[in-house]
Amino acid sequence: MIVCRLNVSRTSLLVLTIAISLAMSSDAGDKYVSVDFEVFGNVQGVCFRMYTEQEAKKLGLTGWVKNTRQGTVVGQVQGHPERVKEMKYWLSKVGSPSSRIHRAQFTDEKPITKLEIHGFGTRY
Repeated sequence: MIVCRLNVSRTSLLVLTIAISLAMSSDAGDKYVSVDFEVFGNVQGVCFRMYTEQEAKKLGLTGWVKNTRQGTVVGQVQGHPERVKEMKYWLSKVGSPSSRIHRAQFTDEKPITKLEIHGFGTRY
């Protein structure tokens, strides 16, 4: 067995500990993502909002969804980046069983330090 002994002063150890702590806290500061979306196609009258709400809750996301007068569905989702990525895929490729998605547009995607919306709901 080989034993290594590092000769590190207490000051150096303290500086290293502070540097690691700062690096970790800045990474943890942006632990969520928020993104707005609009889905185009046959997405009204096909339970798209209900299925969107179910999928978001299944993924542990927060936000909202609503129909527009232009025949699209808009909303916002917030949560962990990987889960938001899954939701973006669902909104652009899957949708409700009877929907026909032509395209989905995602805007104002940004890191956030805390969730700004509690729960997920349908707005009218």
